[in-house]
Amino acid sequence: MTNPGVPTPSEENIPASVRGAMDLSQTVSAQTPSSESQASAPSEPSWRFDVESAEDFQKYVQLSSQGAVIFVMWADHSPASKDTLATLERIINTAGGNLLLAAVDTNKHPEIGQAFQIQGVPAAVAVINGQPAPMFNSQVTEEQMLQVLQQVLQVAAQQQLPGGFEPNVADEDEKPLPPLHQKAVDAIDAGDYEGARVAYQQALNENPGDKDAKIGLAQVGLLERVSGLNLADERQKAAADSTDVQAALNVADLDVTGGHVEDAFNRLISLFKVVDADTKNVVRQRLLDLFEVVGSADPRVTKARADLMMAIF
Repeated sequence: MTNPGVPTPSEENIPASVRGAMDLSQTVSAQTPSSESQASAPSEPSWRFDVESAEDFQKYVQLSSQGAVIFVMWADHSPASKDTLATLERIINTAGGNLLLAAVDTNKHPEIGQAFQIQGVPAAVAVINGQPAPMFNSQVTEEQMLQVLQQVLQVAAQQQLPGGFEPNVADEDEKPLPPLHQKAVDAIDAGDYEGARVAYQQALNENPGDKDAKIGLAQVGLLERVSGLNLADERQKAAADSTDVQAALNVADLDVTGGHVEDAFNRLISLFKVVDADTKNVVRQRLLDLFEVVGSADPRVTKARADLMMAIF
C-alpha cells in the first residue's frame, strides 16, 4: 500500500487553476506508444537525474522551490526497485517538466536513504518547497503511483510553484560498458545467468582487479538463487524451524533482493552463532557473497562485518 505523506487538499481549498491542472492518468494513457511506434520513435526527453553526490542531493532539494522533486530510492540488487524506478520515470516524463525525478542508488549513497528514514527499497519521497513528504515505502501499482503523484502536483500548484524543469541532456561522451560487461548485462536481461557468470568470470580472468566484474558475479549468484523462490514459503519454513539453514539462507537472499539488508545480515549472523563448524563456513560464505552484492562501502556491511568478527571470536 502507498503511504502518502502528501495531504489531499479538500475541493473547496483547491484554487480553480489547480482543479484544472493536468491529469497524469490521461497524459500517461495518451503518450503510451504502440510497439510499432516505440521501435521507430526518436528518444523522448527525460526528467530523471541520478543523485551522484551530497552536492547533487542538496541541488535537487533546492530545486524543489521551483516544483515537486520526487526522490526514488532503489538498489541494483532489488528488481522491484528497478521496476519502480522505470515506471516512475515513464510517468514523470509525461508531466513535461512539472515534476523532476531524482534517483538515489542506496548502495552507493545509503546516507540519503537514512536522511529520509527509509528502511528498504523501493521507496519514494516528494520534496515540495524544501519539505519532504513520504509517498510509498514498498512496491506499488502504477495506478497507486498515478494517484499519489496527482496529489503531489495539486499540492505544488496550491503553493503556486511554477514547475518548468529542464529535461536531462544525456552525456554523449558517456563511456559504454566494456564488451564483456555488456555481454553479461544482456545475458541477465535475457534470464541467462550462466551466460552472465561466464562473461563476468572471463572479465575477471583478463583483469583480476576488475571490481565491477566481481560485484557482477555476486549479483548474478544472488539473482540465480532467488529465481523460483517464494518469500512467504521460505519465511514460513524459517519460522517453523530456526535451525533450517537452507530456509534461513533463502530468506536472507530474498531480503537483500527486497532491500531489507540489515534483516538479512542479522538473520545470518544469529544463525552463525548456533550452528556447527561446517555449517558456520556455509553461512560465513553466504554473508561474504551478500557483502559483495551490497557493497563494501555500505555502512550496513561495515557493521555486519564487525558483528561477524565478534561472533567468530
